[in-house]
Amino acid sequence: MGKVSELYHQYVAQGRIGADAAQQAILPQLDRVIAELAALPPPAKPRSGWRGLFGGGQAGPVTGARGLYLWGGVGRGKSMLMDLLAACSPVPTRRVHFHEFMQEIQMRLEAARKRGDQDIVRPVALEVAAQVRLLCFDEMQITDIADAMIVGRLFQVLFEQGVTVVTTSNRAPEDLYKNGLNRQLFLPFIALIGERLEVVCLDSATDHRQGRDPGGQVWFVPADAVAHAALDAIWNDLTGGALPERGEIRMNSRSFALDALSGRVGRAEFWALCGQPLGAADYLELARRVDALLMDGVPRLGMSNYNEAKRFVTLIDALYEARVRLFASAADEPEQLYNEGEGSFEFERTASRLREMQDAAWGNKG
Repeated sequence: MGKVSELYHQYVAQGRIGADAAQQAILPQLDRVIAELAALPPPAKPRSGWRGLFGGGQAGPVTGARGLYLWGGVGRGKSMLMDLLAACSPVPTRRVHFHEFMQEIQMRLEAARKRGDQDIVRPVALEVAAQVRLLCFDEMQITDIADAMIVGRLFQVLFEQGVTVVTTSNRAPEDLYKNGLNRQLFLPFIALIGERLEVVCLDSATDHRQGRDPGGQVWFVPADAVAHAALDAIWNDLTGGALPERGEIRMNSRSFALDALSGRVGRAEFWALCGQPLGAADYLELARRVDALLMDGVPRLGMSNYNEAKRFVTLIDALYEARVRLFASAADEPEQLYNEGEGSFEFERTASRLREMQDAAWGNKG
């Protein structure tokens, strides 16, 4: 715990991140959130006995800290700053990608429907509030009408229960769910954001994801310790020195793990992505979640690992169509990865795509 500003300057001194004036301008707001959280009284215990029966679970709404809505262009360091805040939090905290959180909420709501609950949103919100006092959301973005219709009610209950929310987004609040179906029903949520969260724009001129030499190497052969260290350096460049903590990619009721996930940058071993029964839907969700993927240890492919090779082809197709930047260590160059046996002819397209994805201009999603 401690101040976010202190941890930020510590990282700068260690060379883990570069100093950025726009990021430093946000630090007082992050320190404010931590100070307000530290000053909050402990949560009241639910009432029991006849007081709980006739008076409800608690006396009324609980006060939380004023949260933060941090928005700005991609690569400006929003996720990194939020990670520092989560690391300094003095209260139970959950840091989660917003899309993943809403998928989880939709599954809980479905369970509440099956139980026959009349108000399905409130009990789900209370479950969340019982677990955390600070929710840190990465990439708030509303594109699904199902999310748009329940998010306002959900957050209203969370705020009533004293949950503090800090979120990042590429969009200003007024641009959320822009042109969406029945958007007028969503407008109260935008007003709620302005009421409960401090809205701050991270207006940096530097895109830290583009800090690498645009012509720099992205495919490393062979997949040895030198290549692994090179990918470590790329991870540090792209994430601003974020700790490589495991993350999950969720697809409805399924999920699979990445060795590391920070913001929109992921990293995984080849066998973690292609050595288990994942399909096109999983890889498409991965491609939707990340702008850059680091993959360690792509082996030579052939009949001995035919199923893994097919999954690799599907994965590369998903990354290619989504224009995800790929950095990889491999046993050989793309054209030599799979050059004999069934499937080698079809792999030529994958090799061509892998070669194209090494171009310096690749990965500009716009």
